[in-house]
Order: sequence, then C-alpha cells, then structure tokens
Amino acid sequence: MIQVGIMGGTFDPIHYGHLLAAESAREACGLDEVWFIPAAVPPLKEHAPQASAEERLEMVYRAIDFQPYFRAMDIELERGGTSYTIDTVKSLRELYPGREFSFIIGSDRVNDLAEWHRIDELAELASFIAVERPGVEMDPSHLPPGVRERLKRCEMPLLGISSTDIRERRQQGRSIRFMVPDKVYQFIKRNELYGS
Repeated sequence: MIQVGIMGGTFDPIHYGHLLAAESAREACGLDEVWFIPAAVPPLKEHAPQASAEERLEMVYRAIDFQPYFRAMDIELERGGTSYTIDTVKSLRELYPGREFSFIIGSDRVNDLAEWHRIDELAELASFIAVERPGVEMDPSHLPPGVRERLKRCEMPLLGISSTDIRERRQQGRSIRFMVPDKVYQFIKRNELYGS
C-alpha cells in the first residue's frame, strides 16, 4: 500500500514551514509521497485567501518543483466551494486506489480537529499526522476516541513562520526573502501580491 500524506491549507502563500512540516512527516511516518492540496474556501478560516486560487496553486508548484516525492493537486480548487476534508479524501480514495492517506496538520489544528466536518467518518478513511508548531500546545484528550486513535505525533524543527506574518510583512513593505522559496518570492514580487 502506497502511503500518501496530504498537506491541505490555503497556502496564502506557501512557505518553508509548510515544506518542513511535509518533509518531517514524510520522514517520520514513512510516507512515499506528500500531496499539497490548496483549499478553495477553507471552512475554519475567518478570511478568504488574498491571492487567487490560480496564484496559490502556482506558488505551490514553484515551491515543490525540486522535490520528486511532493505533488501539487488542484482537486479542491476544481471542485470549488467550501473545502471539506471528508469530500477530498473520499474523492482521492476513488481516484487513487491502493493508497493509504494521512492528513498532515499543525499542532494548532489538533485543537480544533473535533470541529471538522464529519470528523468521525473522516477518521475511518484517513489518519492524521500532527506536526509541532511553535508556541502551540497540542491537547488531543478532548478528541473522540476514534480520532485520537488515528492521530500520530511528529516532531519537526521549530520554525516560526506563518502565512499571516508573511502577508503582514508585505503590507508593511518589509522583506519576506528566505521565508519562502526563491521561486515563490519572485512570483509574489512580480505579481505584486500581498502589498499595501
């Protein structure tokens, strides 16, 4: 069975923290591949992405083009609307039989995992890999037992980079160089993304 990790999110923009989380999960959990899936409309985010779906997908392609076991998938962008993980996992299992899926999440997402749409059903279809995030305590004790049993912890070097911080820095005219891969940096600059 091919082991596939799913990195979902807005990737607004993708940054080195995302790549480090994916690589840490791949190595720690023996994943064969990690698929990056930008969300069309994330259900648990207060604000819509600032970059368009096409721009966010293009940044993902640019960020991972050097890595043979990373793939970008546009399944949620093609479907449109609110990106519920359960729908994505069901579609992936139909389209790609012979694969076992694990959803890679930050430790901050563990704390709201119980709120995910149809979480009990999702836990039957995929497992979860929780990677450490700086300054966030992970408390899986409140999760339903079926979800808690499907949760693996994964250590990664702590890297205090967030998409929110990157957008704020751009709005303030501050540098984001070395926070994102160079091809993403050039794309953001050329397309004047996240500026004031």
